Amino acid sequence: MNAERRRLEETYARDAHWRRWGPYLSERAWGTVREDYSPGGTAWEYFPFEHAHLRAYRWGDDGLSGICDNHQRICFGLALWNGRDPILKERLFGVTGNQGNHGEDVKELYYYLDSTPTHSYMKCLYKYPQAEFPYARLLEETKRRGKFDPEFELLDTGVFDGDRYFDVFTEYAKDNVDDVLMRLTVVNRGPETQVLHVLPQIWFRNTWSWGYDHKKPELWRVSENRIGLREPTLGEFQFDVEPLDGMKMLFTENETNIQALWGTGHGYFKDAFHEAVVQGRNGASNPAELGTKAAAWYPLTLRAGEAKVIRLRLSRVGGAALLDHDDVFENRLREADEFYSFARADLSEDARNVQRQAFAGLLWSKQYYHFVIEDWLKGDPAQPPPPSERKKGRDSSWAHLFNEDILSMPDKWEYPWYAAWDLAFHMIPMAQVDPGFAKSQLSLLLREWYMHPNGQIPAYEWAFGDVNPPVHAWACWRVYQIDRKLTGIADVSFLEAAFHKLLLNFTWWVNRKDAMGNNIFEGGFLGLDNIGVFDRSAPLPTGGILEQSDGTSWMAMYCLNMLKIALELSRTNHVYEDVASKFFEHFLHIADAMNRLGSDGLWDDQEGFYFDCLRFPDGRNLPMTVWSLVGLIPLFAVEVLDKELIDSRPGFKKRMEWFLTNRKDLCGNIASMARAGEEERRMLSVVTPDKLIRILQKMLDESEFLSPHGIRSLSKRHDANPYRLQVGEMTYRVDYEPAESRTGMFGGNSNWRGPVWFPTNYLIIEALQKFDYYFGDSLTVEFPSGSGQHMRLADVAAELSRRLSRLFLRDESGRRPVFGGTERFQTDPHFNNYISFFEYFHGDNGAGLGASHQTGWTALVAKLLQQSGE
Repeated sequence: MNAERRRLEETYARDAHWRRWGPYLSERAWGTVREDYSPGGTAWEYFPFEHAHLRAYRWGDDGLSGICDNHQRICFGLALWNGRDPILKERLFGVTGNQGNHGEDVKELYYYLDSTPTHSYMKCLYKYPQAEFPYARLLEETKRRGKFDPEFELLDTGVFDGDRYFDVFTEYAKDNVDDVLMRLTVVNRGPETQVLHVLPQIWFRNTWSWGYDHKKPELWRVSENRIGLREPTLGEFQFDVEPLDGMKMLFTENETNIQALWGTGHGYFKDAFHEAVVQGRNGASNPAELGTKAAAWYPLTLRAGEAKVIRLRLSRVGGAALLDHDDVFENRLREADEFYSFARADLSEDARNVQRQAFAGLLWSKQYYHFVIEDWLKGDPAQPPPPSERKKGRDSSWAHLFNEDILSMPDKWEYPWYAAWDLAFHMIPMAQVDPGFAKSQLSLLLREWYMHPNGQIPAYEWAFGDVNPPVHAWACWRVYQIDRKLTGIADVSFLEAAFHKLLLNFTWWVNRKDAMGNNIFEGGFLGLDNIGVFDRSAPLPTGGILEQSDGTSWMAMYCLNMLKIALELSRTNHVYEDVASKFFEHFLHIADAMNRLGSDGLWDDQEGFYFDCLRFPDGRNLPMTVWSLVGLIPLFAVEVLDKELIDSRPGFKKRMEWFLTNRKDLCGNIASMARAGEEERRMLSVVTPDKLIRILQKMLDESEFLSPHGIRSLSKRHDANPYRLQVGEMTYRVDYEPAESRTGMFGGNSNWRGPVWFPTNYLIIEALQKFDYYFGDSLTVEFPSGSGQHMRLADVAAELSRRLSRLFLRDESGRRPVFGGTERFQTDPHFNNYISFFEYFHGDNGAGLGASHQTGWTALVAKLLQQSGE
């Protein structure tokens, strides 16, 4: 029980609120749905980047390398100025979903380097050019490029040439629950002396301007290097700053600059420090030295290669100021090293670095998320009423939704909002370091202020009613297992509470997504963006419905997840055996429906693969012979039951045997429960052994799905043979696209037509492990197909795991596939040890693509390194 584990135990027991302060400040609050009060839902345009330094946010704040408390009352973040930029660097810049040639894209270089689960120690790095930041050029060149061109990145502009940039390291260490120390280390990487203006900023989120009679907080100058803060619910704090030569203090209000935006009014506004530092305007800062936003302004002169340190501390009144600052950092960093010493012993230093940064990115990606749909729809008392179109517009059917929590985000710039299926995957690696937080996150999305009254789990704020794959039950079960292994305690209360809410969600799926009542599901979007021929959330251009192999397989998997949970709960309450039997029966019906031969099912016996099926209004059926993940997802619907488990559940065993004897029509198309595998285990699987072998032949073929870096989302066969479908005068097609998307479907910022994705690869690995648990030595396959080398399925799973991990690890020549052809990342010692955990990866060369900091589900690499090594 090391120091960090003790802090977690105190947090779980509610003895100490160690997670009150953390990296909960967003990287982007502008351009979000929450801040959009436009008639047509044009979020990017309604609150653009150009307004971010001028307008107070309604629902949540953002900042650079920042932190805040768990209700985002007090915020801390950096502002920087290189003497050349037109604005202070207070937040990350990027192109919007409508500006980007592949959707939204952050155009900055920043890295999350370390964090403990309680955020007792954290570290990040921001790289800031010494030349003027190329805002205009990034926009102009991006506008010029099309969907067949790569994205234009910050390095491409040349502003980092000659090493003319600053490294700005931000570290945090907690001496107590409400005592947070900050250490800023600024390094001039350039060849000449340069001046960098560093402004550590502290402010209150604006909660008082909207007409709800929220008492306004206040801050003021106490002494030469201390600011006092008073917040009605938090109490009094002090912010101590190091009194270096030339330091000045600035004060203003976190209020919208109505004068700059609308030419009216006067006062001290949000952008006062910009005016004082960049524009040199005397009087921009409040001379009374009070307000709701303050900064310490340090003009640092740094020689070539020189580093300077600034020390700060936020604590309750009466804290220790800066006296023991360095000692606290030394202790917290040592404790962080002790905490992460659980890494398997055979990992190299490189692999340990990758694993730790993966955990860091996951932990830094927590965000305070605030959104009350009812208030958002009707507008605020002190503001103009929203347009009437909103009452029937985006998310209007989710008026019950009341979110104000710390949530795990996919990416705090590109996706600064929770996504249901992303979060489920995040919690698998999260459970390795903080199982309590993992369980609370999964429980949160099932609470009545998240889940719709009809049982639907909210998808994401752009469309809460969209449909993500139903993986929540799987995540609850896996987190329960990981937690039990880590702590030795089976948290049955968590599992049972989740199970009852999941019953509602399962019923919603059955009632809403099986239009023909034939146990084959439509699903719709299902998180896979452009994987299909059409936008699967929109009405089909052919009319009729699209019966989905992935949608049906997800539901079969859902049945088995619920079956396994019910059997676990029946250890202490035999009533759950009845429910387990019900999910067993439902699974049989779904597996039977999927495997029917001919036009009624989804299995193509001639091709040896599963395909979606287009059902026309006139009754015709057309299998959509696209060789994609939708044909591999049936592998996920597999579960193995131990003999002891079945024998100890007599009620379930009796009903199971009745089905096997009396409903051979349903049991004939599944991997038979009647045939015992290794150690007399029984297996339930949509995919029968003969189908499994045929599917794996294609999945493990390097000319089809098998990449050097994992399993591709689309077979490479479509590189030379695109799928085409003629509908009237329109030709729809699916091409193999191993990099960014070349279609505009779902905004074009994600691509499931060739790249490697971590979540589905992780489920493939788990499925292979389960199949091996049943078959053992009795089933081997060629890996790769055609190589003549046969392996057990567990060994195949381990090799796939290592291929995914090696995306981030140095190869024999010292290069990391994730960096692609960017030589600066590959060879520069100030870059090549800092890892970005991308959204997805090039299907051929492994280069990182999509959101650059999606250390949500890509943090699964930390779990893979732990279980399979490098």
